[in-house]
Amino acid sequence: PSPLPPDIYHTTMAREGKNTVVSREYTINLHKRLHGVTFKKRAPRAVKEIKAFAGKVMQTERVSVDVKLNKAIWSQGIRSVPKKLRVVISRRRAEDDEDEAMHTVVELAEDQDFAGKGVVVLDE
Repeated sequence: PSPLPPDIYHTTMAREGKNTVVSREYTINLHKRLHGVTFKKRAPRAVKEIKAFAGKVMQTERVSVDVKLNKAIWSQGIRSVPKKLRVVISRRRAEDDEDEAMHTVVELAEDQDFAGKGVVVLDE
């Protein structure tokens, strides 16, 4: 099965290659990903879940989280993580000479309004 819902996967995202530079805006539901997680492990797990989600949708192994996004996750403390976050996930070319050509950067979106927004492909 594909990592994305069928309607999203069969659009332009499926046709673009792994080595294209692209930015997309997603809503990540942290509430369902942190269900049953011990209070003192919720914020660190949220960071790991966001990195795993970004790596899956952008098909890269190297994922970095922006400082503002990290502060937003930790803003209410270690155990009261926000239920949802709107993030911009960008696949970029790696500057250093590593084996992998692309890496992913996850940033906090400007607009944290969730209503009626799915995946939005952003112009660079």
